[in-house]
Order: sequence, then structure tokens, then C-alpha cells
Amino acid sequence: MNKFNGLITLICLCNLGRAQEQTIQITPDVQSAVVYLDGAELYQNKPVSLNAGRTQITFNGISSKVISKSIQVTASGDVNILSVTDKLNFIDPVENSPKTKMVRDSIKLLNDNVLLLGSDREAYETEKEMLLKNQSIGGQDKGVSIAELKLAADFYRARFKEINSELYRIDKKMTAYNESLVKLNQELYEINGSPKGPTAEIKVLVSSATKQTISLDLKYLVSDAGWAPSYDIVTEDVNKPITLKYRAKVYNNTDVDWKNIKIKLSTGDPTKNASKPELEEWFLNFNTMDYDNANNDKSKVSSLSNQNLINSFKGQNEYQQYYESNKPAQAQAAQKQDMQQPGVEMEEVEISDLSAEFDIKTEYTIPSDAKPYIIDVTVYNLPAAYKYFSIPKTDRSAFMLARITGWEELELVAGPANVYLGGTYVGQSYINTKSTNDTLDLSVGRDNKIMVSRTQLKDFNTERVIGNNKKTTYSYEIVVKNNRKSAITIDVEDQIPVSQSSDITVETLELSKGELNPLTGKIKWTLTIEPGDVKKLLLSFAVKYPRNKALQVKKYRRAVHAKF
Repeated sequence: MNKFNGLITLICLCNLGRAQEQTIQITPDVQSAVVYLDGAELYQNKPVSLNAGRTQITFNGISSKVISKSIQVTASGDVNILSVTDKLNFIDPVENSPKTKMVRDSIKLLNDNVLLLGSDREAYETEKEMLLKNQSIGGQDKGVSIAELKLAADFYRARFKEINSELYRIDKKMTAYNESLVKLNQELYEINGSPKGPTAEIKVLVSSATKQTISLDLKYLVSDAGWAPSYDIVTEDVNKPITLKYRAKVYNNTDVDWKNIKIKLSTGDPTKNASKPELEEWFLNFNTMDYDNANNDKSKVSSLSNQNLINSFKGQNEYQQYYESNKPAQAQAAQKQDMQQPGVEMEEVEISDLSAEFDIKTEYTIPSDAKPYIIDVTVYNLPAAYKYFSIPKTDRSAFMLARITGWEELELVAGPANVYLGGTYVGQSYINTKSTNDTLDLSVGRDNKIMVSRTQLKDFNTERVIGNNKKTTYSYEIVVKNNRKSAITIDVEDQIPVSQSSDITVETLELSKGELNPLTGKIKWTLTIEPGDVKKLLLSFAVKYPRNKALQVKKYRRAVHAKF
């Protein structure tokens, strides 16, 4: 009896202890974010009223893409934070937007209608097949009367007509439904309306000696968010300063909207560990990397890509592992469909070792739809020296370059730039910050007031046979005219072929004092042209090769046209 009373007392004490532990559920909005090139750190804050004793506070509505090891909780007042844990919540998933929900409901309704029509069609097809198999109404030994035959024929004709009419009606409806489904799925794809996954919740156990109100701060990293640079290069005319508008394209695919939040952009790496750094050998060499190809390779994925961060998160959370391995077939099919939803394509860029941060003065709303939203970062007014560049062999235009010094202090990240000249959009350029020069060349587009032409001089082109060899001479005239009201400096480039066989000889005849690189065959002229003046350049070379062999000297490009 004493043992039984002791057990009752223990249970009562446990229940009393639980009753004294306060439980609070809060769902604070995201208040600010530090957005990195790949990833973001979110900040949430909420005042909480505590009783004396222990209190378990649960932050609800957290993105499931939270990085568990990055969670930081701080509290004002005289409280002790005893534990911080997180888990996924499958009961209360992230709610879809009203538009996404409407589109998804319409798709579900149409799919149900298509299934019902398919069932009706199958029933009519089965009846039709049954009638076809039972057309014999008499026997082989016994016939039927004319009246019975007429009745049977009328029945088959009428029933077949009804069945075929119903099949036609069903096919017509199914075609209309399928066309609507295609449009709705395209709309769903456009709004990135993938089914929202589970939310996460963060539980914080605190202890307070007195009854008080505290401020609870929560910070954590999430994947599937980031930013990319975007620039506008604006100049009114030559010899005028350049306005460089630094902008950012910020995206959020965390399943949680950011509403009117303060944003800070950073080029830092949020996943750096706290280990002591080590210096590695620093080697200098020529041609260690093909920067041009690196710039044009848009398919490379950063080592800090969203998927890596997601995989890192999944590996830390046993609930996520259980969910992935035990999800039903319907959920797997839905996930397969989600993989076709629009995502964010990543590219690799090189940035300075020293991270830069930009405080954005205006508050922005960034919905969770994986779409880029333009944010104004800052504006630079830069003095620039202008020069021109042209390769008339490939493009008979003069491209204007703005040369900017001291660009290292601007904290630029390599990225595309829209170019505006004299208030008109002239095209897109690319700001390449991977340069060791102290001058940054920005291409600001074509200048139609600089006329460039390249003409083959037929009178100077000759072809002779010398013994067993054939010698062909090629001559070109390059003309540059300055129609501007001020003098210009222009670099003109052309080339002569470079032999890769001992049987082929290339002889330079005339270069008009151009600088020839014998290894590449490229020729460069730097010209200063006064207003209204014209400069003419003569390029002439000869190629000698065995006459019994075919040699293609001219370069050709591929094009497509209609075939009739």
C-alpha cells in the first residue's frame, strides 16, 4: 500500500511540474535579411511575457530550408536559455498563395472530369464491342423472319448511332479539358506554384526567476535564396561622365514570403567555418585560366549552391530522412512534377576575398516564388576616358569603350550590364572584374557616327603558278571616318593567317605600320582621327602552297535559310 501511495505521489509531482511549465506558440514575420550570393540569414523578433519558472516557446512558420546548425537565439532580461531544438512540421504545411490555390483546385477539378469521361468512354467501348460480337441473331440451321431481321437491324443501327454520338461528345469534351489543363499548368509553371512542403518549428526552452516580458531574437540561415548583380551603364555622350547604377536581382524560394523587410546584401560566405585559416602557396603563371571561357560558362554551379545547402540540411534532420524514404507514391509523383517547376540556375563567379556589404535603405517585399526582384543598391558617377575599338573583318562597327580607373574601390561583382547611350538602349555588355589592371574597360555599345569599312581590292589580288606551287595574293583596304565633332582614338584589329604546315608559306606584303603578333597573326593599329577626317589602312599578304592541294584561306560562318 505504501508503494502504491508513493507512485501516486510521484505522478502528481510530475504533473505539477508540467503544469508549472508554460507553453507559448508564436509566429513572427521575417523582419530583416542579410542576403548572400547563395543563401540568406533571416532575423525575427517577438516580445514574450513569461511567468516565473520554465517556459517552452515555439517559433512556428519557419522555412523548412533552415540550416539547423546556424540557429541563434538571444533574449533580453534576466532569463536562461536552456535548449534550442528544431524539427519539421508536416501537420501545418506552408499555405499556398490564393492564386496558386485557385489554379491547383481548377487543375484537380479538370483531372477529375477527365477521369469520369474516361470511365464513360470505356463503358461505351465495351458495349460496342459486345454488340459486335453478338450480331448473329439466328442460327446456322435456322434463319429468322424478315420482320425479326428488320427489328434487329433497326436496334443495332440506332444503338451504334447513339454510342458513336456519345463517344464523339466525350472525345470533344476531353479535348477541351486537356487544352484547359495545358494552359493551367503553364500558368502554374509561371507563378512557380509547386505544392508547398512542411514548415519547420524552433523550440526554445527558457527559465525565468520572475514574471517579466522579454524580447526574443532569432537568427538562422536558409538555402534557396540569394542575389546576383545587375548594372545600368548610362552616358549622354563622349567625354561626359558615366553613371553606373548598381542593382541587384534578389530571389526567394524558401516557401516563406518576406514582407516589407530591411535587406542587406553581402558578398560574404555564410558557411565559412571558425577554424584558424592557413596560407597556401601563391603561384603566378601565364594562361593559368581561360577567363573568357569562364565568363561565358553559365552552366557551372557554385560549391555553395542551393542543392548543397539543402542536402546539408537534410543530412542533419532525421525527420526529413524519414519523410524522404517513406513518402507515398502520390507524394513521389508530385515531387517529380515539382522538379519541372522553374528553379534558379546558378553560375560561378570570382569575387574579392574581402566581402562587401550594402545596406538597402528602402524596405522590400520578396515573395517566395523563385523570381528575381530588382533592388536599387547604389549609384556611381564615374569620370571616364573614352576610346574606340573595331574589328571590321567580323563586325563593321566601332565600339565605344569607357575606361574607368580606381574601380577596385567600387565593390563590383562580375555581371551583365544594360547600356544606354544618349537616352537610348544600345544593348547589353558584361562587367568583368577579374582583371589585374587598374583600368576597367566598359563597352558602351556601337557608335554609328564612326564609319568603318573593309573592302577587298580585286585589282591587287593575284594568283600565279610557280613550279609546283601556287601563290595567291590578298589585299584589303580598311577605311575609318570620324563623323563626330571631336577627335577620337580607335584601336583597329585585323589578322593574317598563320601556317601550321611546312608546305604553306605566309608572306606579309603591307601592314600600314600595324603591329603584328607573329604567333597569332593579329594586327593592331592605334589611330587618332580628327573631326571629319578619314584614315585608310592597307593590308596585303600572300600565301604559297602546293598546287595539287586544296587550301581554304577564307573563313566561312554557318547560317540557316529556308529549303525549297
